[in-house]
Amino acid sequence: MISDKMKEFVKGSSAIRAMFEEGNRMAQIYGVENVYDFSLGNPNVPAPAAVNQAIKDIVDDEDSVFLHGYMNNSGYEDVRSSIAESLNKRFDMSFSKDNIIMTVGAAGGLNVVLKTLLNPGDEVITFAPYFGEYRSYVGNYDGKLVVISPDTDSFQPKFDEFEKKISERTRAVIINNPNNPTGVVYSEETLKRLSQIMEKKQNEYKTDIYLISDEPYRELVYDGITVPYPVKYYRNTIVGYSYSKSLSLPGERIGYLVIPSDISDFENVYSAANVATRILGFVNAPSLMQRVVARCVDAEVDTSPYNRNRELLYNALLEYGFECVKPQGAFYLFVKSPVQDEKVFVEAAKKHHILLVPGSSFECPGFVRLAYCISYETIKNSLPGFKALAEEFIK
Repeated sequence: MISDKMKEFVKGSSAIRAMFEEGNRMAQIYGVENVYDFSLGNPNVPAPAAVNQAIKDIVDDEDSVFLHGYMNNSGYEDVRSSIAESLNKRFDMSFSKDNIIMTVGAAGGLNVVLKTLLNPGDEVITFAPYFGEYRSYVGNYDGKLVVISPDTDSFQPKFDEFEKKISERTRAVIINNPNNPTGVVYSEETLKRLSQIMEKKQNEYKTDIYLISDEPYRELVYDGITVPYPVKYYRNTIVGYSYSKSLSLPGERIGYLVIPSDISDFENVYSAANVATRILGFVNAPSLMQRVVARCVDAEVDTSPYNRNRELLYNALLEYGFECVKPQGAFYLFVKSPVQDEKVFVEAAKKHHILLVPGSSFECPGFVRLAYCISYETIKNSLPGFKALAEEFIK
């Protein structure tokens, strides 16, 4: 028999992955070219050429025993130094290798942070709509996820509700910037207001409240938008980063944590996070990919195909009568369902071989998410189906 906790996790397992598997099933029946799968945020833009070249060079040039061996739990020192130097240059910071921990993607990093910080019953606040796995990550360590309800007009934080829901048990706040599933970006003004409230509550409760900024989409922005660096606005900030999207390496599971020296109890937090990487079973981040990202730390993926897809899909859906906030970053559209129960709409879309993710998966019912990191031709070929859905539901 599996554990009671795992029973709950299995019951709430990812609807995104379930829809992805449904897409594979439908592709076998109707052909891949006739299934329009908007379910999974799996980048379709190739990794920069520098990444593939780095892999070849590293395998040829570096000692095999060193390359494939263990290292410090935090990761290779020279890799962490390269990342720190890049962050310092880009954001005018003063990090060193001792502020960086290499992680098994952003998800691994978030689990390391939560394992480090949470006692059973501690609360973690996040803002709906949010990446659904946050609830499982917090639950892994017997924490309680407290959700701020969505502002479905702007998808910016509801500060009044946020301030009311911070309690003496609040240990951390998770933000995702740019946001999955909406594509909105939290501005400098937003981060400043968030910081003011958190500072006020820290002083009121005489506790430390950490801001965990989940940033796998940082480089995927459009129209000249800038994503502010949160460490500049709130002292107790920890950043989780992944190269899954910025270098199109989702399957390689490589990222890092930034734990600034200025945070409360820095030495214990950093030391505990190192131990967490080991006892959670990661031990260390993949060695080869650490060496690769160090050589490609300032490489960039071409975001123009995502922007082309965004413009096509957004403009077409608006023309058909759907409602959606135009995303500023990431590669998702969060579209208002034309019927109150979005799962009815999701099922109807399947009849046109269109696969969508219900907004209830992000604790925001009444909406659906479309991942437009797919081919331009797939989006173009899906449009007659969307038009037919509009004629059926919007009229």
